[in-house]
Amino acid sequence: MGYCGCFGPRKKGEKLGIEDKNRYAETPAVKQESSLQKVQTNADIKAQIFTFQDLSNATNKFREERFIGRGGFGAVYRGKLESTGQVVAIKQLDHSGFQGEKEFLVEVLMLSLMHHSNLVKLIGYCAEEDQRLLVYEYMSLGSLEDHLLHIRPDQKPLDWNTRMMIAADSAKGLAYLHNEADPPVIYRDLKSANILLGDDFHPKLSDFGLAKFGPTGDKSHVSTRVMGTHGYCAPEYAKTGKLTTKSDIFSFGVVLLEILTGQPAMDETRGRERMLVDWARTRFKDKNCISLLADPLLKGGFSESIFKKVLEVAFMCINENPALRPSIKDAVRALDYLASHRYDPNEAKKVRIKGPEEHTSPNEKLNMLDKDLERERAVAEAKLWGETLREQRLQNVQNNQDVLDSWVNKIHHG
Repeated sequence: MGYCGCFGPRKKGEKLGIEDKNRYAETPAVKQESSLQKVQTNADIKAQIFTFQDLSNATNKFREERFIGRGGFGAVYRGKLESTGQVVAIKQLDHSGFQGEKEFLVEVLMLSLMHHSNLVKLIGYCAEEDQRLLVYEYMSLGSLEDHLLHIRPDQKPLDWNTRMMIAADSAKGLAYLHNEADPPVIYRDLKSANILLGDDFHPKLSDFGLAKFGPTGDKSHVSTRVMGTHGYCAPEYAKTGKLTTKSDIFSFGVVLLEILTGQPAMDETRGRERMLVDWARTRFKDKNCISLLADPLLKGGFSESIFKKVLEVAFMCINENPALRPSIKDAVRALDYLASHRYDPNEAKKVRIKGPEEHTSPNEKLNMLDKDLERERAVAEAKLWGETLREQRLQNVQNNQDVLDSWVNKIHHG
């Protein structure tokens, strides 16, 4: 039985669930290769097959200077294929890691069957003897997590327009999995570390080793042991092991909060509010929530009314009742619309965001807010959104989709 540590201390980025670390070693190589051959036959996989020597040459024997990161599957290296000269990312299975043969097969299967501009492209794989490696297109700008939480001194923080583009396009990748894949796919490990950024910060979802095919027919969920990453796990999935697409919506809401706040999904230094959803909910109740929630690295460079609307989308996604969470289709419609309202620093007043070292009284915070007519309109609009949310919580679950449609329409006509 899987264990979910969603509500207990755990190291950053650590996977949920109990993985058999010896599973790979206990399974004969011949059986593993036959399993892959079976998947190839059934799925008509067209990914290129590499030898271990090919990939060793591509990474200069997996030299340390080619190392670019590590995930649940294992170490990731930057390589250059001798046959084509293409720069690629190569993941090498860590036999003692969280993921193993099953996740390797799932990754090959999923990315061979699915193709979308917001999903990372699988170039090929190696399944030679006891070696398991995956070869992807190289994403030059690293992960979203790198740009939100691990910014180098010489690195420029993401501006508002870039964050919104990343949020909207990441949602489109998830929408493809939920609505266009047949059967639908539940990602199960959506997090900022798995959103990779290419040129011009174009985002692509990656790491599909934990993905599951969703329910079909009259089934409402998929029962599975709890897996994922601490801080992003939907509470109902953590408690019951019943997986639905709404589990991914919760994770997406957490990613949205990271984009807005610059705070990690899980941080032990926050004490009782170590979970970002708890930290954000507490501050969301404050009428000056923007000054408390917005990432200080934004330096107020955003529209206050648009920020509040995106925040509302995030809180809809992390609703404790999964039936009241929007579908990813609704989230895409909302974020596409909000992202189209680009922030122009030459035409808008900046929202002043206090750093943690600054201390102000409530009255001083109130004086920071704009007093013009646009500000008053934005406040009234935000209140209307809050009233709409409260009304939605009282709606019958069977009428939930109608509520969400109304909510999306408000965004477009607000």
